[in-house]
Amino acid sequence: MGRGAELTGPGAGSPAVFTWEEVQRHSHRGDQWLVIDRKVYNVTQWAKRHPGGFRLIQHYAGEDATEAFTAFHRDVKFVQKFLKPLLIGELAADEPSQDNNKNAAVAADFRALLTQVQSEGMFEAQPWFFCLYLGHILLLEVGAWLLLLLWGTGWGPTLLSIILLTIVQAQASWLQHDLGHLSVFKRSRWNHIGQRFIIGHLKGASAMWWNHRHFQHHAKPNIFSKDPDINMVKVLVVGTVQPVEYGIKKIKFMPYHHQHKYFFLVGPPLIIPIVFHIQAMYITITRKNWEDLAWALTFYIRYLLCFVPLYGVLGSLAFITFVRFLESHWFVWVTQMNHLPMDIDHEKHQDWLSMQLQATCNVEQSAFNDWFSGHLNFQIEHHLFPTMPRHNYHKVAPLVKALCEKHGIVYQKKSLTTAIVDVFWSLKNSGELWLDAYLHK
Repeated sequence: MGRGAELTGPGAGSPAVFTWEEVQRHSHRGDQWLVIDRKVYNVTQWAKRHPGGFRLIQHYAGEDATEAFTAFHRDVKFVQKFLKPLLIGELAADEPSQDNNKNAAVAADFRALLTQVQSEGMFEAQPWFFCLYLGHILLLEVGAWLLLLLWGTGWGPTLLSIILLTIVQAQASWLQHDLGHLSVFKRSRWNHIGQRFIIGHLKGASAMWWNHRHFQHHAKPNIFSKDPDINMVKVLVVGTVQPVEYGIKKIKFMPYHHQHKYFFLVGPPLIIPIVFHIQAMYITITRKNWEDLAWALTFYIRYLLCFVPLYGVLGSLAFITFVRFLESHWFVWVTQMNHLPMDIDHEKHQDWLSMQLQATCNVEQSAFNDWFSGHLNFQIEHHLFPTMPRHNYHKVAPLVKALCEKHGIVYQKKSLTTAIVDVFWSLKNSGELWLDAYLHK
């Protein structure tokens, strides 16, 4: 049965030893092991209570999760106390530290880089940066309401208020994104409160829903069945693999060779006002997450109190719907320009650096691009160091680029215009691949 057959467990004599083959057998929802720093953990029961969601752990079941574990947990020593009861053994001495196709040299160099940037204080947030950022969001929101109060609800003030509130919603998305990644405060409790204030009170959504969804994206970006951001619900086919698979199987839920056209009707305008809000509320209620529901309700109560006296109930609903419509366009282009034109495939079991660089690209730095994207123009650095405060991305970027050059890993950087246009071309190319496979294979 192998060297791990007699499982002794922690504190019961010498630790059990396992081969990678044995670990990889435990990769199912009801039986999940993973490896961190050569230690083997049975996380089957813990997955249900994992703050990042059970799917995040499930995506690494049967694998080495060292790099992902280090990337997601700002205070690794603190988290170790939760791991200790789950320890069941370790890898056999003659087993490599990396599994599958993970490059040991790349992993070692990236770990050295991580140690370097930690020692240089790049994971320390500047409170003034985030205070100013929140300040400009609150100022714009108050300004939008006062504008209507003082100048009336004519077309001019209404349109200007809609623009201001669209900026508020988009910029609040980027700020709650920072808080969700624990990159603002050292103490997770303050990140917890701050994120729920931003996404709940300022946006009317659920922090838990966003965290569980978004962390999966970071853990396995652009990987089918593991990254929810590329789950296009059969409306779109993406990348170069899925279109051919759909074509060969004669799958045609939509006329995919026209997807680069109808994307403008179903993608940017509908993601936030329809898909995300329905999904967020459904998950919040079905999972009985009453805290997030309470925070979200404060947004709607505040909004109705401020705008119903000005526009009435139907007018207020139309007003916020239009704001959501515009915000959705902003959100979709910013989040997709870094990922959709990149490699999208099934699981390849790559090391952290290689996996993230194949799925992400950067957009050139400028004051406008930084503000417009919430520093997600540094998508590569954000994916490699998800808990790093965004104001330090430009500092670590040259170090990441040098490491990529050393190992021959492509580090892509585009102009904002090129990145946005590439979303269109990638959808067009995918649609053509589907049509060719559908007709001829």
